[in-house]
Amino acid sequence: MKIDGGIGFDPGGIAEQARRAEADGYDGVWSAETGHDPFLPIAIGAASTEKLVFGTGIAVAFARNPMNLAVLANDLQHLSAGRFILGMGSQIKPHITKRFSMPWSHPAPRMRELIMAIRSIWKTWETGEKLNFRGEFYTHTLMTPFFNPGQNPYGNPKILLAAVGELMTEVAGEAGDGLLVHAFTTERYLREVSLPALARGAAAAGKTRADLTVSYPGFVVTGATEADMAAADRAVRQQIAFYGSTPAYRPVLDLHGWGDVHPELNTLSKRGEWVKMGELIDDDMLHAFAVVCPIDQVATQIRSRFGDVVDRFSFYAPYKMDPEQWMGVVAGFHSA
Repeated sequence: MKIDGGIGFDPGGIAEQARRAEADGYDGVWSAETGHDPFLPIAIGAASTEKLVFGTGIAVAFARNPMNLAVLANDLQHLSAGRFILGMGSQIKPHITKRFSMPWSHPAPRMRELIMAIRSIWKTWETGEKLNFRGEFYTHTLMTPFFNPGQNPYGNPKILLAAVGELMTEVAGEAGDGLLVHAFTTERYLREVSLPALARGAAAAGKTRADLTVSYPGFVVTGATEADMAAADRAVRQQIAFYGSTPAYRPVLDLHGWGDVHPELNTLSKRGEWVKMGELIDDDMLHAFAVVCPIDQVATQIRSRFGDVVDRFSFYAPYKMDPEQWMGVVAGFHSA
């Protein structure tokens, strides 16, 4: 199991963050698309490191088109000397249509076609054959030598797809190179729903689980003191509640018999009552979604729960903890 961290958007500190992550023993780092572009930090971090893997976790796919994504991913694969992973997600309809002013329709089929179009563009650059991709959602039929970067000396980057629902997870297995598990996923949902769907998609494309990468940003509640643990507990409960208020994620709750909590969470989210939402997440729910334990037990607990099903694990910790303490957690994986 590879252990990953994150990289932020501090203009003066990206290179140092990347170098420190590599020195601290992380295998890779993920760059998120929240208030900033997820690709730019990777360009800086890759130039400052030698072994660290970089991925977008996630880039909003439907805010862009296949050509944009093909160019960005190809360039970052080159700049990083083959250490880039293109991680994409669909986002939800209101963000695509109202925030990005882009079209929304049939997300799973559109995502499948978007990945196929990216691969078609890469193939044209690699082989020189005519670009002739014609789909329901995307058409790419023009590529002149002036705009062709040629074959990438490091090959094409892997494409990992974020998914919660079974249809999108099948696309991750069929068209992608693996799955970016959503943090709002329990071990049971991963084993009983996500991984079987991933396998179905892989089988449709003649692939097996061994051909795919599963990356999981898991919730972790830990701390050096009781006060630290209490603060982490509150923050994680609120984050779980935030995700639980989203209609698209209700199936995770339904699997455990917690579906009735969703309407109340959704109502409270519209009122902005985030603290009260967190109070609805009881201990059973917390322990299903998160690894809850002292710092010196984190590595053992994560390996016990996910070691046989997850290839890459990163810590989803919506609270602050001393970086030196996280170094101890990472070291625990390398010594386990």
